[in-house]
Amino acid sequence: MDQSLITTTGSKKACCVTGGTGNLASTLIKHLLQSGYKVNTTVRDPENEKKVSHLKALQELGELKIFKADLTVEESFDSSISGCEYVFHVATPINFTSQDPEKDMIKPATQGVINVLKSCLKSKSVKRVIYTSSAAAVSINNLPGPGLLLNEEDWSDIDFLTTEKPFNWGYLISKILAEKTAFKFSEENKIDLVTVIPALISGNSLLSDPPPSSLSLSMSLITGNEMHLNALKEMQKLSGSISFSQVEDLARAHLFLAEKETASGRYICCSYNTCVPEIADFLRQRYPKYNVMSEFEECLSIAKVRLSSEKLIKEGFEFEYGINEIYDQMIDYFESKGLLKAKEV
Repeated sequence: MDQSLITTTGSKKACCVTGGTGNLASTLIKHLLQSGYKVNTTVRDPENEKKVSHLKALQELGELKIFKADLTVEESFDSSISGCEYVFHVATPINFTSQDPEKDMIKPATQGVINVLKSCLKSKSVKRVIYTSSAAAVSINNLPGPGLLLNEEDWSDIDFLTTEKPFNWGYLISKILAEKTAFKFSEENKIDLVTVIPALISGNSLLSDPPPSSLSLSMSLITGNEMHLNALKEMQKLSGSISFSQVEDLARAHLFLAEKETASGRYICCSYNTCVPEIADFLRQRYPKYNVMSEFEECLSIAKVRLSSEKLIKEGFEFEYGINEIYDQMIDYFESKGLLKAKEV
């Protein structure tokens, strides 16, 4: 174990990961435990065995405690954050079928950020907070392309989202407002905050059933699931591209930015930018035994924007996974769940 992870009292350094039932959070917890940290994680219902079974399995890797907490309840994160050096705020409300996005996603996300940061202030032990934002907070600007390169200076257009109300607009707005709220509160209260901006999270998963929604979107060209396929196409129409963040790379980036003293502000973590037809061509060539959709609207034929991870790379971070490995992992995952059907010969 890295001796720097041992405190003067001889105990391991502690950190907290909110939203432990999620795909990214669980992978991050795995990496933290393997790196020698003791980890507290929060879930809404610790008694739900199906939701926490993967966390119970991770307890074999090290010291992992599971706490009950709710984004909408002030002080509910106090006990899980107390004594922690780093806090990774990953939890976010997602409800694709919400009839009231303001109530179900926007308010819980923004209030949740404040509740978590208030608990960090109380703890006196937290050195840095790492907040998981989203490319939804960067790339939705209704701008013409192609050839636009987006970086951490860019923010999505809330007025456009509020007026047009595209698919899942409540989630998109919640990520923009939550990140801005986090920066405002942190600046006012002198909290060291770094935000990580993932694209579409892809690759493998520690979750069992159902698959994470981001993986289902990425695999929809093969599964043929109409809802997920429509959502993937809408994603490109809104954001200008389909961009990927492999979940292991993303988890490593979170830990890297927690430990990197020079890190500050926002960091895009995206390893691959493409568009729906290009993904389809790639899938047909690499996995010929599966049917892959081949007809698309003209508007999807080219990626208008690219997300730049130059700032993260300049800090010294290196991506480990390319598009081949990303889809190989998802194919293996979906095959293991019996969710793929090969072509009939």
